[in-house]
Amino acid sequence: MEFAHSPRAREVLASLQELMDSSVYPAESTYRRQRAELSAGGRPHELPPVVEELKSQARARGLWNLFLPSESGLSVTDYAPVAELSGRSPEIAPEAMNCSAPDTGNMELLHLFGTAEQQERWLAPLLDGTIRSGFGMTEPDVASSDARNIRTEIRRDGDSYVINGRKWWTTGALDPRCTVLIVMGVTDPDAHPYRQQSMVLVPMDADGVEVVRDLSVFGYHDQHGHGEVTLTDVRVPVDNLLGEPGDGFRLAQERLGPGRVHHCMRALGMAERALDLMVTRALSRQAFDRPLATQGVVRQQIAEARMAIEQARLLVLKTAWLIDTAGVSAARSEVAAIKVVVPRVACQVIDDAIQVHGGAGVCQDTPLAAMYAGARTLRIADGPDEVHVRSVGRAEIDRVAATITS
Repeated sequence: MEFAHSPRAREVLASLQELMDSSVYPAESTYRRQRAELSAGGRPHELPPVVEELKSQARARGLWNLFLPSESGLSVTDYAPVAELSGRSPEIAPEAMNCSAPDTGNMELLHLFGTAEQQERWLAPLLDGTIRSGFGMTEPDVASSDARNIRTEIRRDGDSYVINGRKWWTTGALDPRCTVLIVMGVTDPDAHPYRQQSMVLVPMDADGVEVVRDLSVFGYHDQHGHGEVTLTDVRVPVDNLLGEPGDGFRLAQERLGPGRVHHCMRALGMAERALDLMVTRALSRQAFDRPLATQGVVRQQIAEARMAIEQARLLVLKTAWLIDTAGVSAARSEVAAIKVVVPRVACQVIDDAIQVHGGAGVCQDTPLAAMYAGARTLRIADGPDEVHVRSVGRAEIDRVAATITS
């Protein structure tokens, strides 16, 4: 395995580091102020103007759509440290580069499986950053960790599909720029369990689409929103089907695999920034007549954080390398493993940083509380820890069983 950065990756990282230092970090306080002003004006999900300024700067530097190899020239391994660096400012840096969820996963699906017409109507403006999208998979009435449980109905009626169902945690649905949802539902309840579902593209302005409410995360309201969405007799052309009938489960795996890697990369960035903040705080504060940094318990927290981050990063890089060299399917067990390991590490590091900061760690004066909310949610989003642990365990058992029977 070779983890050395390619010349292209080194160029991108250097440019992104300059942007982070000169513009992104200084814009964080402006972003918070503008979001508060928009919320007070009844527009909580509009994009603060400062992010549009950052988008212009990022695009001018060529820091745009870096997640998509065909657009950026970066491999998954190349993109790993780039995504990690953007994760140090998770609310605005990924958005500034048009590299934020759920659009990244949706763009990958449209790029791989969309028809020419679908790509022209939705992929092109998504790549241009002029619209946003949502992904409707999770449902409140079933255990959505098992995608076979999905109950939303997608029924063929002549040249249309009629959709009825209820989704939630549809990230991006409240953003005024959100134009289209990719909705997963059942098209053939009598088919094989893994061939019952399909995905369709549903315009947000279609009759019968209603955003019921925004869901908060530990009291935080995401700018793009996490929508509960009902679909009542929503009618779309059959040409809005993504892939073939019955491809829904397969497409979900194709989408969520790389998406989980991206989430983990950004979570490592959050952990790194939390560690930096923890060390800075420990050097600047005194307790019992000496700096916190000289206290044994604090030094141990710092050391444990550094070691855990390094281990988690190596596993992410191995996973990225496997995807680059052997494909997503070959890296399935590793993707499951990092989806468990990295959020756990990020949660622990951020939690220790909060502890070292004391009261400052749990208020809005540092990014730590919001980071913890995001990192903790990752232990549920895109499949809970227990599902991924189950997958890794099953893969290990199958591997050993194969050697015994042979």
